[in-house]
Amino acid sequence: MRRQPSTPPELPGYQYVDLLGSGGFADVFLYEQRLPRRRVAVKVLVADELSRDTRTQFVAEANLMAQLSAHPYIVTIFHADVAADGRPYFVMEYCSGPSLAAQLKRQPFQVDAALRTGIRLASAVATAHAAGILHRDIKPANVLTNDYGWPALTDFGISSTLEGELPVHTMTFLGGGADSGSTGGAQSAIGLSVPWSPPELFDDDPRPDTRSDVYALAATVHTLLAGRSPFELPGRPNGSLDLIGRIERGAITPIDRDDVPQTLQSVLRRGMAVRREERYASAVEFARALQRVELELGYAATAIEVPTQLLAAATAEPEPVDDGADATRARVASIQAQPTAPDPDATRARGPVTVQPQPRTPPAPAPAPAEEQTLVRPRSVQQADPGGRVAPTATAFPGPPASTAAAAALSEQPRRSRLGLVIGIAATLVVVAAVGVAVALSGQLGGPPEASAPPAVDTEDAIAGAQVPSPVVADGVASADGTAVTFEVSHDDAADGDRYRWRLADGSGSTAVADGPEIVVSPVTPGQRICIDVQVQRGSKTSESVRGCTA
Repeated sequence: MRRQPSTPPELPGYQYVDLLGSGGFADVFLYEQRLPRRRVAVKVLVADELSRDTRTQFVAEANLMAQLSAHPYIVTIFHADVAADGRPYFVMEYCSGPSLAAQLKRQPFQVDAALRTGIRLASAVATAHAAGILHRDIKPANVLTNDYGWPALTDFGISSTLEGELPVHTMTFLGGGADSGSTGGAQSAIGLSVPWSPPELFDDDPRPDTRSDVYALAATVHTLLAGRSPFELPGRPNGSLDLIGRIERGAITPIDRDDVPQTLQSVLRRGMAVRREERYASAVEFARALQRVELELGYAATAIEVPTQLLAAATAEPEPVDDGADATRARVASIQAQPTAPDPDATRARGPVTVQPQPRTPPAPAPAPAEEQTLVRPRSVQQADPGGRVAPTATAFPGPPASTAAAAALSEQPRRSRLGLVIGIAATLVVVAAVGVAVALSGQLGGPPEASAPPAVDTEDAIAGAQVPSPVVADGVASADGTAVTFEVSHDDAADGDRYRWRLADGSGSTAVADGPEIVVSPVTPGQRICIDVQVQRGSKTSESVRGCTA
């Protein structure tokens, strides 16, 4: 029997919006943060379950996620604290899109989307491994999607360090339940999900390593393509013991799709090999194999986003190295697929593959030192990927060039040209200073000074005053037959041309625009609770989103 969700706590600076989900020892709520204004997910520990071990586990999860928050495909944690009622909580990035498990309920993934998602998740897992962290519960339900459709790995609650003991964790369904479509319902004292778990986790003394996460990664990609976990058999018993027996025998159910090439199925079979020494030795190596399949099929290779210190290790050592806590604060760089023509046999190759940082633009001859060293680059360069989404291709940060070749080129510039550059900059500064003095004197001698600047105002009020007014969304009213729901919408200070942008709160469907004063959602299942997020659109600007639900 599922427990009732707890009461959301009163948090300073946050306003409660809705319940997002409940787990064994924690609830996740949607809050509106006041400043900076944004929606956030808040994970709160259940008050009546606060044993010492549970508190310790909760704090460990917050610390683990904080270490990895810089990665683009790992859910970001913003803050952790204890509420006034004594319940620990932490504030996370709100991923508005459905999980991979929820998306699979509609239909399996296309091949290009599954490859892209698998490479991005492998990037996240490789980053965790570099920090000495095993996830140990990679599965579709633990991968959310953000507003851009990018995957975001979450739920590090049963993680362990590469050197640590296996802790006892929250009991979880072994059979996968609604996530996998299987009928298994047994539970275990340690947190694992059988449909995606490697056979070594079922040993009396389980000792997982990085290749155990590689197994779960391959099983997750297989699930995206097949629409069910790798060892489920349609029309046959799929309970926990049934699945465990097939996992230990390596009896993978083939993907019955003509558009999935044999090379991709071979990559997934190797990733899920029963003997761990036969699997890919690292998440980066598994990602490179998926990249080669992308090239074979004519797709653009998805970048592998990993900390820069993994670039050298990717060619010399297949196994991610535990570099300590500092590893998670390193810059993120991209590993490019092999630029050579795709080789169908390359998918099964075990040797090292040449990797290099993916350049932002084609290299220009003789780059200017000053421009390369002072250019502040954004977090990522974006391009449209085959799925119509915007995807990061190469990540760069302010600081030294990521490419050692570029750094070498800079160091070889003639000293004479650098001296001339310094002299030129100094001369420019002198001219600018002279102009500034002249302007200042003309302002004093030519007439009365300009009016003084307006008095400072409260930052939060100034931000709020510049925004488009938020909508007022009344409770939804169902039609007589229950197949449609109508929401009345309005807003203060309405202007000509104002419209309402809205979408279903569960992330399904697309954004629609209505003139108001009513928004009609149709068709819907009679009796289903419907929630929508509404914004006021004024020209190119939009207001904060407001949620309305059926009563």
